[in-house]
Amino acid sequence: MAALTSPRNTPRRDNPAIREPVAAARILQGALVVLEAGAAKPGKTATGLIALGVAEETGEIGDRVRTRAGTFRFDNSAAADAIAATEIGKTAYIVDDHTVAKTDGTGTRSAAGTVFDVDAQGVWVKVG
Repeated sequence: MAALTSPRNTPRRDNPAIREPVAAARILQGALVVLEAGAAKPGKTATGLIALGVAEETGEIGDRVRTRAGTFRFDNSAAADAIAATEIGKTAYIVDDHTVAKTDGTGTRSAAGTVFDVDAQGVWVKVG
């Protein structure tokens, strides 16, 4: 395809909530939610996880927890794995259900999303 030669109305979809079945652990409202083997779980250090978004409600095993993709502030990892402003636009990695890190932990962590901003309270990550 050739580059645009005139303005284009590019369709946009806001971040609708989705509901996924909760498996193996309780998911608390505000937690980073991942998809593992077809079920929602709280974020954790593991490979092969798909970051879905943040839980809008608390869900117990067997529930279908409402999760929304978007840009959220998570806690920053510590020391050499802390995310700085120089990582904006790069991948953030899941440490747990509220913490992200700069590296994949030598191949032990899944991607959380893209670093959008960093401030004194944490790291803004675009998830989903």
